Amino acid sequence: MKVKGFQLWRSLATISLGAVLMAGCGSGGGTSSTPAAGNSDSQPAASADGQEFTAKIGVVSFLSGSGAAYGEAQKAGLELALGELNEANKGKLKIELKFEDSAGEKDGAINAVNKLINQDNVVAIIGPTLSGEMFAAGPVANESETPIFGISNTSEGINDIGEYVFRNSLPESIAIPTAMKAAVEKNGLKKVALIYASNDDFSVNGYKVMKATAEKMGLEITGEATFANGDVDFSAQLTKLKQGNPDALLVSALYKEGSMVVKKARELGITGTILGGNGFNNPKVFEIAGPAAEGLIVATPFSPEKQDEKVQAFVKAFEAKYNKKPDQFAAQAYDSLYIMSQSLLAAGKAEREALREQLAQLKDFTGVSGKLSFDEKRNPIGDAVVVVAKDGKFVPFE
Repeated sequence: MKVKGFQLWRSLATISLGAVLMAGCGSGGGTSSTPAAGNSDSQPAASADGQEFTAKIGVVSFLSGSGAAYGEAQKAGLELALGELNEANKGKLKIELKFEDSAGEKDGAINAVNKLINQDNVVAIIGPTLSGEMFAAGPVANESETPIFGISNTSEGINDIGEYVFRNSLPESIAIPTAMKAAVEKNGLKKVALIYASNDDFSVNGYKVMKATAEKMGLEITGEATFANGDVDFSAQLTKLKQGNPDALLVSALYKEGSMVVKKARELGITGTILGGNGFNNPKVFEIAGPAAEGLIVATPFSPEKQDEKVQAFVKAFEAKYNKKPDQFAAQAYDSLYIMSQSLLAAGKAEREALREQLAQLKDFTGVSGKLSFDEKRNPIGDAVVVVAKDGKFVPFE
């Protein structure tokens, strides 16, 4: 999704991302464990003068309100990584995290970013959680020449905000088509209906990707409907969509409203495939939708079921600390701090421009949420994994 008004920042200096160590963010020290996060071909050994230095990083997250489960997962991933990194980097680098709660609001994100930059003097910012928040607050960081790193911003146009804006969150333009292609091939879909939250940038972007993908694949669109975040009754919209007898219902929403849509759709007798966007990648879906979530298809860069050494080490450490499995939001947050750590060590100092220059050099970083490189606009290049809800968890869609 192209966002007008942000072209002003596109002419700032080009950024590339540097070799990546292991990261994580948190508000406390955390416990020591063997780091499970990513790496790259080169590993900087120490700071420029060989002395330990401290880097204060701000975090803007959705920690209260209807989408707080996203922020809670991100905070957990960051805190786990923080403990690992500060142990691994003793004598070289100490990271401090400063958390601010945006409550999922654009004004909250703007205020938080302003505070972190101007009062707390952070070297960089991780977050905010929602794409709409980044569209609002990203320009503030960019104008202040402070690197800001999105860990869950999947809308198109995020990196058009400016040259100080990075993200490791896979765009919906990659994830959604991957999921739709898999669902069409396996389930033989021919007709689809779409429903989305019209007052949320992320959900609108996901809807546009879903519709464009359906048209490109030659699928018949039998109907479209909208709702607003905060709504609790979706009966009228879904009843109308059901009349078109679609093979699949495509839902673009955050987890709370999206899960209620899924539940109501099944209650109304919509029996076809239900496919969702990135907003569904949270365990709260199973709590809200219950058995109705069974069969829900989504795409994600991370699955705790993936039989990969790094992934399973991360899952084990996360479960030991929090007594639950990590989701995509925890994994991408965890990776982001490893990226920050590696780049700070390469820079040899906690300085915004030096960090930006190192971030711009990222290539083939292997983290728990997959292999990552950036394109010329600092958009992540990676692969999505298609998963399906089964028995209260997401498993590979095969």
